[in-house]
Amino acid sequence: MSGPLRVAVLQGGRSLERAVSLRSGAQVRDGLGRLGHTPIPIDAGEDLVGQLIAAEPDLAFIAVHGRHGEDGTIQEVLEALRMPYTGSAPAACVRATDKILAKHLMRAAGIPTPSFFALHDTVVKELGGAGALPSVEHQLGFPMVVKPAHGGSALGVKFARQDSELPAAMVGAFSYDVRILLERHISGRDLAVSVIEGEGPEALPVVEAVPREEAFYDYESRYGIGMTTFVCPAELSAETTARAQQLALEVYALLGCHGFARVDLMLEQDSEELWVLETNVVPGLTETSLLPQAADAAGIGFDELLERILASALSRR
Repeated sequence: MSGPLRVAVLQGGRSLERAVSLRSGAQVRDGLGRLGHTPIPIDAGEDLVGQLIAAEPDLAFIAVHGRHGEDGTIQEVLEALRMPYTGSAPAACVRATDKILAKHLMRAAGIPTPSFFALHDTVVKELGGAGALPSVEHQLGFPMVVKPAHGGSALGVKFARQDSELPAAMVGAFSYDVRILLERHISGRDLAVSVIEGEGPEALPVVEAVPREEAFYDYESRYGIGMTTFVCPAELSAETTARAQQLALEVYALLGCHGFARVDLMLEQDSEELWVLETNVVPGLTETSLLPQAADAAGIGFDELLERILASALSRR
C-alpha cells in the first residue's frame, strides 16, 4: 500500500449483533489510527449510502456482524459504488451466511459436517412438517442442536436433550429466522481456525474455546470478558492441527471467501473426528475475538493483521 488511507469503518447496523459490531469497529478504528490511516466511523443505518458518498473514502472496512454485514447486502452496495472493501464478495457471503446452503455445499464436496435437516416455517404451518419429526429424531438422535439458518454469535441456537424439548427449541429458533436447521449434536471440543490472505490463504493456529460455566459456548460466553478460557494454539496433536487447518482452507476455497474468515469446527470426543460447523466471513475483532488471538499466536500483531486485511481489499480482482 502506498501512503495513508481514508478508511470508512462500517459498524453497528441493525442486526442483533450490533453491540459486538460496535466493539469490533472501535478496535479497528484505534488500530487504523496507530497505523497512520484516517478512520471514518459510519453506523450502517438507513443513510449508509449517503454517508459513504459524502466521506469519499479510499476503501470501506466492514465490521458489521450479522444481517446486512455478512449476508452480502452491504457488499452489493459497495460494488455498486465501485468502492474497495474488506472481506468476501457478495456470492461468498451468501454461501457462508446461509448455514443450510453452506452445509449442502460441504456435504456435496465431501467435507465432514454434522448430519442435518432443514425446515421452513411454512413446512410446519402449511404442509404438516411436524409429522416428519419422529423420523428426524430417529436419524439425528438426542441431544439435537436447533439453529436459525442465518445469524452468528450463537444467537437463537437451542438445544433439545429429548423429544419433549424439541418443539420449544424450534419455536425459539424460528423467532430468529423463517428457516431453521436441525443438526446432530457433536460432543467434544470447540475449535476455530481463522484464515487470512498473504501470498495466498493462510490458516492460523487453532483456537479452542472452553466456557468456564456453561456447557455451550453461547453469546454470553463469547463476548463476556472472563466467561471463556481461550487456548491458542490449541493443545492438539500435530496431525489433528494440520487436519483442522486443511479443512478450514478447503471450506474457505469452497465458499469463495476472500481476505479473511473464520471456520468453526468440533473435535468429537469419542471418535476424534473433526466436523465443520460453519464459516464466519466477518469474524469479530473485539478484545475477546478469536481471529486476533490466532493472529497473535502466529506472530501477527493486531495492527499488522489490519494492514493485511486492507491489502487484500485493495488487491481484489
